[in-house]
Amino acid sequence: MFEPVLLKNLAVPDSYLLSTYEAGGGYQALAKALREYTPDEVIDLVKQSNLRGRGGAGFPTGMKWSFVPKQVDKPKYLCCNADEGEPGTFKDRIIMERDPHQLIEGLAVSAYAIGAKTAYVYIRGEYVTAIRRLEQAIAEAHEKGYLGTGILGSNFDFAIHIHCGAGAYICGEETAMLESLEGKRAQPRLKPPFPAVAGLYASPTVINNVETLACVPHIVARGADWFRGIGPDKSPGPKLYCLSGQVRKPGLYELPMGIPLRELVEGHAGGALPGHKIKAVIPGGVSAPVIPEHGLEVRMDFDSLAAAGSMLGSAGVIVIDDSTCMVKVATRIIEFFHHESCGKCTPCREGLNWVVKVLRRVEGGDGAPGDLEQLDMLCKGIFGNTFCALGDGAAMGLRAALAHFRDEFVAHIEERRCPFH
Repeated sequence: MFEPVLLKNLAVPDSYLLSTYEAGGGYQALAKALREYTPDEVIDLVKQSNLRGRGGAGFPTGMKWSFVPKQVDKPKYLCCNADEGEPGTFKDRIIMERDPHQLIEGLAVSAYAIGAKTAYVYIRGEYVTAIRRLEQAIAEAHEKGYLGTGILGSNFDFAIHIHCGAGAYICGEETAMLESLEGKRAQPRLKPPFPAVAGLYASPTVINNVETLACVPHIVARGADWFRGIGPDKSPGPKLYCLSGQVRKPGLYELPMGIPLRELVEGHAGGALPGHKIKAVIPGGVSAPVIPEHGLEVRMDFDSLAAAGSMLGSAGVIVIDDSTCMVKVATRIIEFFHHESCGKCTPCREGLNWVVKVLRRVEGGDGAPGDLEQLDMLCKGIFGNTFCALGDGAAMGLRAALAHFRDEFVAHIEERRCPFH
C-alpha cells in the first residue's frame, strides 16, 4: 500500500505552520545533511536515488547538480522554478500553500549540496496565497535558525528570496526565467553556456522545480534505496498527478511514478462523467501530445510515455470525453501557445500565427481542401527549429491531434460545420 510522501501533511490542521512541520519530522533531514554528509555526498545520494526533475524535462537531478563547478570566484545560486504556467497543472501551488516548509527544507539541503548561499523562488504572481504562505514560512524558518547564518550550528549560511512573475508562460523555460530575474525581457538564452556554468548574473546556477526540491529532504532522511523502491528503476519516486477535465473526481493525487494512465483516470479519478465515455487524455499538460482512449494502458513515467509518442511533462492530466470536439481542443491549445510565444524566433512566432489562422478557419466551418496538409507542413517547419521547447510542444500536440482524430478535422471541412454542435 502506497503511503503519501509529499502530501502527507495536507490532512493535518495548520499544515503550513513551522510547528506542524516540525512535529512531523520537519528539518531533521537538513540537520542530518549538515551533520553527517559533505556536500558531495549529498549530491551522490541524490544521484543514487535516480531522482529526475519534476518540472517537465525529467533530467537527473543529481547529475545536474554535479555540473556546477567546484572552484569558482563567483557566487553560486539556486533557483526554484515555481512559475507553474502549464495549463492543467497545480501540484506546486498545493505544496507551497499547504506545506511550504517542505520546499524550504528542500531548498536548504540542495543549496548546501551545490555550495549556494542564496536561492530565488520564481513564483507566478497569481499565486497570492502561496506567496504569503512562503513569506510567512521563510520568516518562521529564519527565527528558528533553519535559515540565515551558521544554520543549526554549522558554517552553512543560506537565504531565500521570493520573486513574483507577471504571468508569462515562457518563464517556465529556465533561461527565460533567469532573464526575468535579472530584470530583462523573458526570452530564452542560447545554450551553451548552460546555467550550471553561467546562469543567474553569469554565475553557476541550478534551477529545480518545486516538486523536485520537495523530494530531496525525504531522500536524505530515508535513503536512496527507499526512493528507488517506489516506481520504475529509471524514474522512481512518489509523483504528483493533477487530474482535471471531464472526469468524476478531479484533484491532486500522489501515487508512485509509473502507474498506468487508465488506473489513474478510471480507478482513482472515477472515470468519465455519467453518460459519457473517455475519448482521449492529455497526460502532461497541454504541451504533451494527446493519447487516445485505446492507449491508456501506458504507464505514467518519462520513458513509457516517450515510447508512446507523448511525455510526462508536468503530469497535468486532462481528461477529454466523447462530447468534446478535438478540433476545438486543438485550436484553443494552439491559441494559447501563440499568445504566449515570446516572439524571439521566427518558426514559433510566424509559424504559430499561421497555424492559428488555419485552425480557426477549419473550426469555424470555412476550411478548404489542403488545409490539413498545410497544418502538417507548418508543424514540420516549427518542430525542431525553435529556440526553446515552446514551439516543439505546440507542434507535437497538434501533430498528435491530427494523427489520432483526423476524421474530425475532415468532417469540419467537408460538412462546413462542427459535428458536435
